[in-house]
Amino acid sequence: MSNISIQEENFVTEYSQKNPKFRHISKILLRRRFIVLGVSFVVISITGLLALMTEPTYKSYMEILVSSQPNQGTDENSLENSSDNKTGDSARKFIDYYTAQKNLMLSSKLIEQAVVSLRAEYPNITVEDIKGKRNDSQNAPLKVTQLDQKNATNQLVSPVFEISFINHDPVKAYKVLLALQKVYIDYNIEQKQERLNKGLALINERLPGIKKQLQQSESKLENFLKKHNSLNPQLESQVLVKSLGNIQNEIQTTRAQLQDVQTRYKNLEKKIAASSQSAVNASRLRESTRYQILLSEIQKTEQALAKEQLRYTDNSPIIVSLKQQRENQLELLQQEVKQLSANAQEEAALTREQLVGVQPQLAEELIQLQTTALGLTAKEKSLVESEQRIRADLKKYPSLIAEYQRLLPEVETHRKALEQMLQAQNSLGWKITQGGWNWEIVEAPTLGSDNGNYRLLLMAGGIVIGPILGIAIALIWGMRHRVIHSAQDLQRVTHLRLLGSIPKLAANAMEKRLPSLALNWRRKAAPSLVENSSWLPCHETLDMVYQNTQILKYPFPFNSLMVTSAIAGEGKTTLALGLAASAAHMHQRVLLIDANLRSPKLHKILQLSNEWGLSLLLVDETDTNIQDYIQPIHPSIDILTGGPIPEDPIKLLSSPRLKELIDIFEQNYDLVLIDAPPILGNVDSRIIASLCNGIMMVGRIGWVTQNEVTQAVEILNQLNLIGIIANEVSH
Repeated sequence: MSNISIQEENFVTEYSQKNPKFRHISKILLRRRFIVLGVSFVVISITGLLALMTEPTYKSYMEILVSSQPNQGTDENSLENSSDNKTGDSARKFIDYYTAQKNLMLSSKLIEQAVVSLRAEYPNITVEDIKGKRNDSQNAPLKVTQLDQKNATNQLVSPVFEISFINHDPVKAYKVLLALQKVYIDYNIEQKQERLNKGLALINERLPGIKKQLQQSESKLENFLKKHNSLNPQLESQVLVKSLGNIQNEIQTTRAQLQDVQTRYKNLEKKIAASSQSAVNASRLRESTRYQILLSEIQKTEQALAKEQLRYTDNSPIIVSLKQQRENQLELLQQEVKQLSANAQEEAALTREQLVGVQPQLAEELIQLQTTALGLTAKEKSLVESEQRIRADLKKYPSLIAEYQRLLPEVETHRKALEQMLQAQNSLGWKITQGGWNWEIVEAPTLGSDNGNYRLLLMAGGIVIGPILGIAIALIWGMRHRVIHSAQDLQRVTHLRLLGSIPKLAANAMEKRLPSLALNWRRKAAPSLVENSSWLPCHETLDMVYQNTQILKYPFPFNSLMVTSAIAGEGKTTLALGLAASAAHMHQRVLLIDANLRSPKLHKILQLSNEWGLSLLLVDETDTNIQDYIQPIHPSIDILTGGPIPEDPIKLLSSPRLKELIDIFEQNYDLVLIDAPPILGNVDSRIIASLCNGIMMVGRIGWVTQNEVTQAVEILNQLNLIGIIANEVSH
């Protein structure tokens, strides 16, 4: 075995490479191109057929503006200007509102009215023809779509709805929308009138009661005011309180002034009483009536003069006149004093001395203080009386105000309710028109236009989706099954000797020339076809594979070799035929046996008769007739076909007869090649492998998966498995 290992170094090169993590997508697609093309063709064909079978449709549409109640805050401005905390709730109410409007437009009640109006032209039309089936809203002919509306900051829900109807007849699509337009308008007017009637009925029902309540409350208030001879107790009490405060202030001021005048008067009397003359004179003056009158006139003149001096200058005629008047009055006063003194003869001399001694200014000041004191005393008395009277009046106002405050709000409430009711009655028509919901036709129905875009979309979708789906399936297939894509991967996965890498072999010339050769070979010998013909699979890599098997012969020759594969379709039959040609080229007599009794194929490739073959030879136990079952195709190559398919292939292959036949063939031929069935799926190859000197596996690159070839190698590892051949390797 050490010699064999040394010889293996002459043709086996170990491939050491890390397992790549990702396969090249292009390589997978290239090897699975037929899947891509097939899936693409199927998808495109189906979509194209559907597009051709689809009848042309026509679409008619119109637009309706849906207005909501202004007081509900469901318009766009209120939604846009609402606070962040309330935006979500407003938006949800807004969407729910328009969803209800959309459902109303699609209601069977309204569509039924349109169907009734269309029965004259389309007798067989139904609600389902317009609305569609209940559970198939996506494919319904009639659709109501809410248009989008955007502003600079966010996206709002548009109040405009597009109503579209699709039908194979463009005129019918147009007339259906015309009928729906009339139904929507009539229903809108009907709902407005109904809301108006309900509103007026409610107002007319409540108005008499409100008027009666207002009259009763006004009558109570009027009787109350007449009874107490008042217009507004609240205002009157406020006026009295204010007046009381003013009077109290005036009383305090007057008392202070009176006290000041009395003090000054006493001080002045003391000055005058310094002399008896002044006292007598003062006594006579107080007793004289004319003196008192003149004194009063002088006081009035002084007051007038003081008042006018605030308005005019000292040079004003009025000021000058008043001063002259005051001088005259003082002169008369002095004359009166002289006359009183003359009448008192006993005291005449004394009086003159006293009058001569008294200053005129003091006499004038005394008169003024006396007059002022009298006026302040009278004023104080009047103010005190007024204060007492106001206090007496204020005691009755709390109860009046309480009753007034009870009656007045009742009157105002009923009056306000009456005003609102009358205002609502006057403006109810406008409110009903603007409020609630309103449908307004923005764009009238249009004649149905061709909706052929569906066909184009279907075909374009097929053209796009087909290749994509094919590529996806190919990639999934390649990745899932982990197909072997190179000879190095095949050697790495199996850990076997790589006997050779064979490209794809063409058998076109072979199929054309074999029939005449197979039928006429028994009657005459043919020249060597290995050197002169190309009908047998021939390639230098096949010669290399055969040379590798020859190297492995030492010290035990491989007279019988079984060629098998993991699964069907890996090209083992063609490779077996090519190995036979390579052995014949090296002057070896070769027998190629088709041992695939379940599905023989060698006779089909070589176009030979399969009426006799291995299955019959296993039944025939005579060794003298073996040559009758063999068909020569070349001076150095004989063929034993599979023969008729038996009922129990395992029974035939398990019989000792197969071992006897292989021993006989090894004695008569230099090389016996056995084309065995695949390893996986049956036990036929396992039985045959136990009878052969060596086993060669074939692995088709881009066809067999890692799992399949691994399972096959595990089965044959217990037998004489000498190596593996990579088939259909691309360079």
